[in-house]
Amino acid sequence: MTTGFDHLYVETHDWTAALAFWQALGFELEYDTGHRSGALRHPAGGATVFLAEQSLEDPLATEVYLAAPADYVLPTGVHVVSPFVDSHWGTRVAIVQDPDGHRFRIQAPTA
Repeated sequence: MTTGFDHLYVETHDWTAALAFWQALGFELEYDTGHRSGALRHPAGGATVFLAEQSLEDPLATEVYLAAPADYVLPTGVHVVSPFVDSHWGTRVAIVQDPDGHRFRIQAPTA
């Protein structure tokens, strides 16, 4: 079983403007990666947004990440678009799709 929402991943073409937008909504910069991306957390509920700037030529994505424990196994009956693969930030990520075609990422710690 997943353990709930982990974070919202949002791409932007303008890091400064997007950062100001999320801060105006009450989110606080938790850490800056130093290359126009970083995590913001809302102090009232702990919700996290990871914001990442992309080049103007690239289409933008918004993705919902669900959290799961390290030993999580994708359940039978769920459409798996991509099984777990190791991420470059030290987790495992899988992609699942609901019956309407919405895709969600499930993130788990590496074992």
